[in-house]
Amino acid sequence: MSKNTAGRPPKYTSKEEIEILIDQYFKDCEGTLLKDEETGKILFDKYDRPVYIGAHPPTVTGLALALGFKTRISLLDYQGKAEFRDTILKAKSKIEQYTEERLFDRDGSNGAKFSLQNNFKRWKDDKSVAENKPPVINVICDIPDTLIVENDDTTETETEKETETEAEDDGTES
Repeated sequence: MSKNTAGRPPKYTSKEEIEILIDQYFKDCEGTLLKDEETGKILFDKYDRPVYIGAHPPTVTGLALALGFKTRISLLDYQGKAEFRDTILKAKSKIEQYTEERLFDRDGSNGAKFSLQNNFKRWKDDKSVAENKPPVINVICDIPDTLIVENDDTTETETEKETETEAEDDGTES
């Protein structure tokens, strides 16, 4: 029997195993409803919304920690495994959706913008694109204005030659 001794054994052996933990993470993010201890009725805030205790936004780092990884980078590395790619991408898409929705919330827009730019592909803030400015192109022209052309007996510059040609066309001499 040969054992694979290269590297650490996989943290998860099936996508179903990781899906259960992902579902639990999102359920934990919702928090629990606050109920009156005597009546058991749900309590509402001044805007008539139910009050949740322990609710928190879903994040890529929070998901990584809930799955037992030490960093979000470890989760992203695990996403590279073919069997878990779609499962982790789906979970990250749920986080991205929540974060994207926060862009329309005055209180969470800056944090949402930061998270989208740093945790998800193709979200970036490019000042030239945002301001509809064309990209800056620097042209470096280090070609000399005059070229020296050597004829049989004489040496003249290309610009002198052009001047003579123009003068002949005009009927004048330089």
